[in-house]
Amino acid sequence: TDEEYHALDKGQNFLWKVRFGLHLVAGRHEDRLLFDHQRNLAQLFGYESDGKRLAVEYFMKEYYREVTELERLNEMLLQLFQEEILLADHPGEPRDINKRFQARRGFLEARDSQLFEQQPFALLELFLVMAQHHELKGVRAETIRRVRAALPHINEEFRADLRCRSLFMELLRQPLGVTHELRRMNRYGVLAAYLPEFGQIVGQMQHDLFHVYTVDEHTLRLLRNLRRLTVPEFAHEFPLSSRIIGELPKPELIYIAALYHDIAKGRGGDHSELGAVDAEAFCRRHDLSDYDTRLITWLVRNHLLMSTTAQRKDISDPEVINEFAQQVGDRNHLDYLYLLTVADVRATSPSVWNSWKDSLLAELYHTTARVLRRGLSNPLKQQELISETQQQAREKLHVYRLNDLNISKVWQRLDDDYFLRYSADEIAWHCRAILKHGEGNTEPLILVRQQTARGGTGIFIYTPIRGFQFSTTTAVLEQLGLNIVDARIIPSRDGYTLDSYNVLEEDGEPIHSSHRIQEIEQTLEEKLRQNHSEPATIERRMARRLKHFPIPTQVAFEEDSGNNRTIMEVVASDRPGLLSHIARAMADCNVRMQNAKIATLGERVEDIFFIVDSDNSPIRNESQLRCLQEKITEVLQG
Repeated sequence: TDEEYHALDKGQNFLWKVRFGLHLVAGRHEDRLLFDHQRNLAQLFGYESDGKRLAVEYFMKEYYREVTELERLNEMLLQLFQEEILLADHPGEPRDINKRFQARRGFLEARDSQLFEQQPFALLELFLVMAQHHELKGVRAETIRRVRAALPHINEEFRADLRCRSLFMELLRQPLGVTHELRRMNRYGVLAAYLPEFGQIVGQMQHDLFHVYTVDEHTLRLLRNLRRLTVPEFAHEFPLSSRIIGELPKPELIYIAALYHDIAKGRGGDHSELGAVDAEAFCRRHDLSDYDTRLITWLVRNHLLMSTTAQRKDISDPEVINEFAQQVGDRNHLDYLYLLTVADVRATSPSVWNSWKDSLLAELYHTTARVLRRGLSNPLKQQELISETQQQAREKLHVYRLNDLNISKVWQRLDDDYFLRYSADEIAWHCRAILKHGEGNTEPLILVRQQTARGGTGIFIYTPIRGFQFSTTTAVLEQLGLNIVDARIIPSRDGYTLDSYNVLEEDGEPIHSSHRIQEIEQTLEEKLRQNHSEPATIERRMARRLKHFPIPTQVAFEEDSGNNRTIMEVVASDRPGLLSHIARAMADCNVRMQNAKIATLGERVEDIFFIVDSDNSPIRNESQLRCLQEKITEVLQG
């Protein structure tokens, strides 16, 4: 049609403009819309930043909307060719599906050319029919054309129609086809028309290396992840999540929360709070109960709570678990939030999810579920947790015929912190190795376990405390191309240190090669034996893409009086050797680290360090804190 031809012409002109701009910016033939060029193109085309979005985000939103429109045209035209050419000899007799739709050559079509004008609710019924009839291969091109032409009929009157509201909710309750049909609704423009707030995120991107999808694509991938958990054939992929989703009383509630969790991205302000307002309006409009409405709005408002707690707080601390349990309130909210969190993280980028995050969220889920079973009025107590862990570790050690006297010889050299930070399995592993190593042995003991319960490869180092040891160790691991996701440094009472690192390969997987493990052990032993006064240096180049996202280094401190330590947060650009540089600054300022939560969000690092002074007390000396802040800023900015 003329309208479609003009849309095609408009899309081609836009792409030609972008391509010509790319050639100007790059100074050569360049057909790739790389990060390197996107900001410059936005400036060249006159886009401007405001308080809500960057200029480059406005430019890329227009780009994604144009190519989405071209995708819609292509789907329709290719289907038309298939029907008129490839299927020309197939019988074309229609098969009735209901009063409004029929199937022809395996494709759904409207029975009346005026259907959507006369009965607009059929615009939603079409997708429900597709979800209920899996034998259908698609929607006929002429019907797609009529759907697009009828979009103006989706107005306030349409959204208030009980039939439309019921059809949309019925689609979300279907056992199969929900994700496919929501994607189809998005391609045809129906989803954005029915939910205008969703229309605002279509093509919306975030200019960073962490969010690799537009917000609408991310949302639909999140829904796909949730739906996949309901399929028995895939239950082996995420057994815990598949079990939980199978027990949900109303799975459609989490699909609504998924649709709305990022609905307010790009508007300015807190997208969780703004999204909760939109979600509540949806629930009221679709006649959900007060309880269901409160649950959905709570999920949207708190959809980042679990990942933030797991990745930025010390979840071995009973106080952290008790506080999180109070925020969650009950097992039902915990189940919905856990599933939403897992699906959300996995939908952000193919490289974001890994076995460590899987185990971290599962640990938080199980520990919180335990607190909720006990009752919020009976919170976990530190000494109780220590006693339970010690008893479980002792039972594991008895299996190896180790007696209580020898076990106590090792344990009496360790403070309560050690038994809070490690699991019974890890404590038993350490204790056996230390006893075998021998009392008073000053040679470094280095152990590597390929797969740990924490979802990565575990490295354990037991050695007398030496200067720059943490910096040297992190430098070695980073030089070997390993990603450190967790680090714990616990000093003993007699001058030794028990250091644990959880590492992953650069592809996010634990180490599987025995040769690789041998390389790690030998390199660490060689470097730690040297006992240099200066730490090792990193000789790896920064990735090209990281150079386009400079982030000012920020160092902030907060006292954790309940655990007798200081919390330091470092925000900076990612680069090779970053953790080693921070470790060196700590050594220079006479600061010790107990625990670290390492979080890399694309080009942005947000690391949390739990630190103490040389007396294992919180750092209250302002000059020492200033020293640390200045050293870290100097070395990272440099």
